[in-house]
Amino acid sequence: MPLSGKRILLGVTGGIAAYKTAHLIRLLIKKGAEVKVIMTTSALSFISPLTLATLSKGPVFHDFFNKNTGEWTNHVELGNWADLMVIAPLSANTLAKMASGQSDNLLLCTYLSCTCPVLVAPAMDLDMYRHPAVSQNLAALRQYGHVVMEAATGELASGLSGQGRMPEPEDILSAVFSFFLPSSSSLKGKKIMITAGPTRESLDPVRYISNHSSGKMGISLAEKAAERGAIVTLILGPTSLAPTHPSIQTIPVSTAIEMFTEAKKSHPQSDIAIFTAAVSDYRPENPSPEKIKKKDGKLNLTLVKNPDIARNLGQEKKTVQVHVGFALETDEGFGSAEEKLKTKNFDFIVLNSLLDPEAGFQKDTNQVTFIDKKGKSQKSPVLRKEELASIILDKIESFFQTTES
Repeated sequence: MPLSGKRILLGVTGGIAAYKTAHLIRLLIKKGAEVKVIMTTSALSFISPLTLATLSKGPVFHDFFNKNTGEWTNHVELGNWADLMVIAPLSANTLAKMASGQSDNLLLCTYLSCTCPVLVAPAMDLDMYRHPAVSQNLAALRQYGHVVMEAATGELASGLSGQGRMPEPEDILSAVFSFFLPSSSSLKGKKIMITAGPTRESLDPVRYISNHSSGKMGISLAEKAAERGAIVTLILGPTSLAPTHPSIQTIPVSTAIEMFTEAKKSHPQSDIAIFTAAVSDYRPENPSPEKIKKKDGKLNLTLVKNPDIARNLGQEKKTVQVHVGFALETDEGFGSAEEKLKTKNFDFIVLNSLLDPEAGFQKDTNQVTFIDKKGKSQKSPVLRKEELASIILDKIESFFQTTES
């Protein structure tokens, strides 16, 4: 069984989603895991500890002292026992306390004593989840090295509909699997920043300048990198697509300036930067605060240049970092791609041409040419973007294998 012999410490906090932990425990046990459960006092109001004790085949811990036996619950021992600590659901209250290092209950003391990896699955109402304080606290947990699953979207206990639901137990189980899959990848533990999707530049409150990018290539790269054990930050422009791997931190942006701001934040800590986004080269100088009315004659727009994200970060690139660029051209594009390779300080560039019928925006397949600093080029066959993502990551891995050998 995939989790045979693995020790999972499950923390349950107060929230209506606590009922889902019964199913999660059953899934973990069926896959061979040994499970111990810690509940906060407020969680006791949402699900019976007897239910979780029966399913986990052991006592449920929720206080430092067992009033019936007089025994002391050793939080340090619990923390050292686990191979992985999972907190699901994670309430806004417990999240804030974890982010600030508070320890006013058994769960928090155990968390602070843990030396194993930590996976959290937030669950709260829509407006709570998107509050800046909550976003800041989730970011703090990520900085601590924890895996933070994105809350699911759907109907909430308040009657509202939106993002805030605890991920389904099956999705949490998949995230648990990822901690224990063997990986010999050179990307394991590497921090990868990926820009993906289009950007939008407003003309007025109704209209914008953009392009046809779907973000498929960047999302495929993010998914495949996370599967190899990388820590992925995906800076994603407006798109209907989204990654599903729980180890990917997705930062949604709209404009080129927003993407540049987020990329500048992530780049210094990144081992690898992959620039797949189709960033608008220009933006309106003075967007209208009101909808532009239709008039007779021409409409003249003054556009100003957006920052070149890859070029700016290429100037700050460290010798230990790997930068990969993408170039989409409407002709063969070799001269343009080679120029970008030099001016943007890429280690290699991936050229797609709209002359190839299977390449370009909104497609599931692509055909590209790889060009490196030595001027060597290699054209791929027509591949699904998931397959192409694996080849690109293989090329990136070769840089680290050469360095580490």
